[in-house]
Amino acid sequence: MKSVLPVSLAVLLTAFGLLTLFLSSSVIFDLFGIRAKEGNYVLLVVWANFLSSILYLVAAYGFVKSRKWTIKPLGISAIILVLAFAGLLIHINSGGIYETKTVGAMLFRIVVTAVFAALAYVLISKNNK
Repeated sequence: MKSVLPVSLAVLLTAFGLLTLFLSSSVIFDLFGIRAKEGNYVLLVVWANFLSSILYLVAAYGFVKSRKWTIKPLGISAIILVLAFAGLLIHINSGGIYETKTVGAMLFRIVVTAVFAALAYVLISKNNK
């Protein structure tokens, strides 16, 4: 029963990572007309999400294999997202155009990443010392 939770988290993180990878790469590479649908996107945020998506997939593998290093890609992702959020706030305060939904989406993504990192610590790192 112990291994069900990490595998379930890995499935959720994989789905989140693949969705993020699809959406961010579609904006970056202008695939499927998604760039036009996104409106006033901030490229810094899109690239941060793209990098985070790769880190999510690495961490999902770590969850499945119960590796202590699982928290590291999630921590790096959280740092990238916080820095991108700071960049977004600077962009907004400088009068840059953006979508208001981006602010909420970034806060949501930061919280989700922090929760996954905390779960990795509690379920894997702390128990494998």
